[in-house]
Amino acid sequence: MTAPASQDPAPGWAPLADLAGRVAAAASQALSQASQDGLLADWGRPVGVGHGDVTFTIDAATEAAVSIWLDERARAGPLSLFTEDAGWRHRGPGPGAGDGSPIRLSGFDHGGPRLILDPVDGTRHLMFDLRSAWCVVGQAGPGPSEPTLAELEHGVLAELPDTRAALARRLAASRGAGAVQWTVDRKGRASAITPLQTDGDDRPDHGYFPFYCYHPDLRAATQELAGRFFASIEAAESAAIAHCYDDQYIASGGQLALLSLGAYRMVCDPRPLLALRRGRPTQTAKPYDLAGAVLVAREAGAVVTNLDGADLEMPLDGSTEVGFCAFVNPQTQRRLWPHLQRALEG
Repeated sequence: MTAPASQDPAPGWAPLADLAGRVAAAASQALSQASQDGLLADWGRPVGVGHGDVTFTIDAATEAAVSIWLDERARAGPLSLFTEDAGWRHRGPGPGAGDGSPIRLSGFDHGGPRLILDPVDGTRHLMFDLRSAWCVVGQAGPGPSEPTLAELEHGVLAELPDTRAALARRLAASRGAGAVQWTVDRKGRASAITPLQTDGDDRPDHGYFPFYCYHPDLRAATQELAGRFFASIEAAESAAIAHCYDDQYIASGGQLALLSLGAYRMVCDPRPLLALRRGRPTQTAKPYDLAGAVLVAREAGAVVTNLDGADLEMPLDGSTEVGFCAFVNPQTQRRLWPHLQRALEG
């Protein structure tokens, strides 16, 4: 499945959209087959451990599609690609052998792009056919080492829908050029590209304001933090907190997709901070979960920060623990951040 035509016949994110489309097709095929065969219950069992997270059956299916894409792209020029299953892989064209076979390269210093990819962000929802996952991919330009978030130039989010969905959403952005969206149906037919821009409303209620706490070990502490925040905005901002909704979406990139689309007004993932205070580690988001999504969200008009309120920045690796706050627009950040900051400080 490829991206639809746009005014720019070859936008910088187009190769990423091709990669994400292939991942989406592989996920859809695997999920449909497992559903038909009555095997979805078995998908909840891990099949391995990668460089960043547990690997499940659907992860393995999409990694195979990624490997094929990587070899195809490497025939045309060098590149580096990170996935949570395989870590960093460096590939390039062979030395004039005539067969076009790609070869392994020794590192980043090859002059080609550096990509970071989470093929299935939201595995746990999708593998039980409960809810969409997202393919999250970002691209930085050439460089001699692992890139950082600030170096990303392009990003794509591709929805991996459950078996009942007729359409899947696609979001894409290039740094400084704004964000766009389109849909793809089950036959691969794409709609026209349209701009993706968040609204300018700063309302403190009547929307989703999730505090991410799907892990039982941090749920109580997270809900206490959320309680302080909502008490503050109720008192100071006259927020109707009965209309501040929660959504425990096990997909960091998916959360930022929903923020970009205006379904979320704010989202906070405080897991690293709360784990540090508790003195015991917990499972957290990693850079590959949301790197490309951060670029898309920012280009759509959202604000994504660290837990201290500074712009989110991180190395793009498989081990850095990531916590973040994100707001649908700067107006919402200005209104709600003082309350969130006090809540985070305890």
